[in-house]
Amino acid sequence: MRIVLAGGSGTLGRRLAADLTARGHEVVVLTRAPGPRTPYRQLRWDGRTVGPWGSELPGAALVNLAGVLVDRRPTRANVELLTRSRVEPTLALAAAPPPDVWVQMSTVAIYGDGGEQVLTESSPPAAGPPQMAGVARAWEAAAASASAGRQVVLRTGIVLDRGTPALDRLTGLVRLGLGGRIGSGRQWVSWLHAEDFLAIVRRALEDSALAGVVHATSPEPVRNAELMATLRRVLRRPPAPPTPAVLVRLGAPVLRTDPALALLGRRAVPARLLGIGHQFLHPSLPKALDDLFVSRSASPGPRGAWRS
Repeated sequence: MRIVLAGGSGTLGRRLAADLTARGHEVVVLTRAPGPRTPYRQLRWDGRTVGPWGSELPGAALVNLAGVLVDRRPTRANVELLTRSRVEPTLALAAAPPPDVWVQMSTVAIYGDGGEQVLTESSPPAAGPPQMAGVARAWEAAAASASAGRQVVLRTGIVLDRGTPALDRLTGLVRLGLGGRIGSGRQWVSWLHAEDFLAIVRRALEDSALAGVVHATSPEPVRNAELMATLRRVLRRPPAPPTPAVLVRLGAPVLRTDPALALLGRRAVPARLLGIGHQFLHPSLPKALDDLFVSRSASPGPRGAWRS
């Protein structure tokens, strides 16, 4: 299969390109700045207009991961940046010749603050906050204008892998002795081991019966307090005091982050994948983090070295 990857220079994009190439697929990366050390065929694009790269799409599969990192202050300018960096590339892809399959990245943040509600693919998007649900709704609306043979929209939780910004942020806090619960600690975290993310993308590419919105999350979401306690255990750190919500909000400008990322939660489950019998490699958080921090440290072979 020829797979065109937009957003392939990011952390998840690099993981995905390596995984697909290792399985015999031809990967073509769309990038604004081709690099000499990238082991995949690269095509330059500006992320706004259709160029010669469009000729690669007919008969191919497209995976669209394009968009800047969400971990930034929720200012009006940043919300516009988050939206523009997702919508403009998606509209450019939609204006090009249609691929056979389109796998579109999205986020469970489209549900805003879900509270205690169990969220499935049939749950309605929230009205806000704008830097979460607002950005995600615009992103999905741009993808809806495409005319691909089949489209899968992956509403994804926090992908856990060593070297990814989200997990690096959390482990950094734990190693600094700030690994206690954040806020109430009761907010739900929808997460996914990176290997399960890769497996879900492969299924979306290959399963002709799969279309529409699909949750790319573990079947076992956890509360923030459990996440932080499990991280402390695998990193061998002692109990830590909680970080009150007011301190999270006061410290956010210093860390240049959005306090809502830590204080709001969503209890999303992958109902559609479970309904078709999809098997998760790392469904539980303790075993997932053990795999990332314990098993790979003890076994530095090719599998462990892949994400070192």
